[in-house]
Amino acid sequence: MSTDDDSSIARAHRLVSGSARVVVLTGAGISTDSGIPDFRGPQGVWTKDPEAERLSTLDVYLREPEVRRRAWRNRLESPTWSARPNAGHHALVALEAGGRLDTLVTQNIDGLHQVAGNDPGRIVEIHGTMRDVVCMSCGDRGPTEPTLDRVRAGEEDPDCRRCGGILKSATISFGQSLVAADLERAEAAAAGCEVLLAVGTSLAVYPAAGLVPVAAERGAAIVIVNAEPTPYDRLADAVVREPISRSLPVVVGA
Repeated sequence: MSTDDDSSIARAHRLVSGSARVVVLTGAGISTDSGIPDFRGPQGVWTKDPEAERLSTLDVYLREPEVRRRAWRNRLESPTWSARPNAGHHALVALEAGGRLDTLVTQNIDGLHQVAGNDPGRIVEIHGTMRDVVCMSCGDRGPTEPTLDRVRAGEEDPDCRRCGGILKSATISFGQSLVAADLERAEAAAAGCEVLLAVGTSLAVYPAAGLVPVAAERGAAIVIVNAEPTPYDRLADAVVREPISRSLPVVVGA
């Protein structure tokens, strides 16, 4: 690390370690070291396959059976199922164990924060989770694995066993509203924190990115740990550009 990198990490550590109420916002960058690609980076899902972003819209999914068939194949083959939490995830478990983590808001759908050991009651999955499926007609919800078993058995577009409706991963697609209670909880946490720690997120997707100015306007310190510049670096009290799995444990004192 350069001297600048060292001083940025040291400044970030001082801010986080001196706070009793840290709110963390995580994005895809925290999971790349677990083998899960991000979306907008050089090797990102949408960078390599721009069509995938269009297929992630709700109306296209509901309208086109072939899109659903492709989605279920992709879900079955997702590297997430074999991924394990990395040092970045474990650093946030240590932050919680130290009594400083108030709320963990994640844009990720992979569920690795829970796998790592963070209290599910402290986690807000603002974009949903791929570990559950939901019926778009009756709202029935359950674990993803039984539906994937049906896909493995040859059902290309499995329907709801209760009502015959369209099944979808319990994730928030383009054109789909966020769960109001989740957004309200995230905004309240940001408004009441002492430090907002943004990790592995481009801060380009709203309303999640809007948590940063919400916290800053109320006097919270902003710490950003991300490989690339973000639109809110100008608001940050510390910006760390080092790899997350190496730098985050130092930032939180894990």
